[in-house]
Amino acid sequence: MCGRYYVDDETSREIRKILEQLDAKYENNNRKTGEIFPTDTAPILAAFGKNIEPEVSIWGFPNYYKKGVLINARAETVLDKKTFRESVLSRRCVIPSSGFYEWDSSKKKFYFKRENTEILYMAGVYNFFNEECRFVILTTQANQSMNGIHDRMPVVLDQEEIEQWIQDNNSTGRILNQVPPALARIS
Repeated sequence: MCGRYYVDDETSREIRKILEQLDAKYENNNRKTGEIFPTDTAPILAAFGKNIEPEVSIWGFPNYYKKGVLINARAETVLDKKTFRESVLSRRCVIPSSGFYEWDSSKKKFYFKRENTEILYMAGVYNFFNEECRFVILTTQANQSMNGIHDRMPVVLDQEEIEQWIQDNNSTGRILNQVPPALARIS
């Protein structure tokens, strides 16, 4: 499960470029950098028309059965769930970050990031609720990077997979089922 992630607009040219595009698009977009919590407004990449563009979105789908929001969806069952099915078929997005946080059973916080790049792309889906764009992060079975911490982790994309994930319906199943890359763990 991914319960928080981090966006650092000082260390990544790509994230800076996305944020500059958003700043040009919206004078006051309420976007946040630093530690991103559920219900925060953050940048996503999605297809609006034929182009992949940055957009601001709120992290979490409304949870109509309980209080709070749904922040993650399991890649293995996302096509079977009514809440997410249409979004995964037609509203896929990418969440750019510097990395994400996870806690072990003793509540110790760990930070995970890509080893050879400053940016970590997570696969997600979005939808509109009361005219608000909202997203969830897709999670998958954890790889060895998460040993002893958690059994789930975000679906992590390589930069070359961004366009495929967002626009190529034929790549959806493959990406949902791929093993995530190894990540660096920082405690």
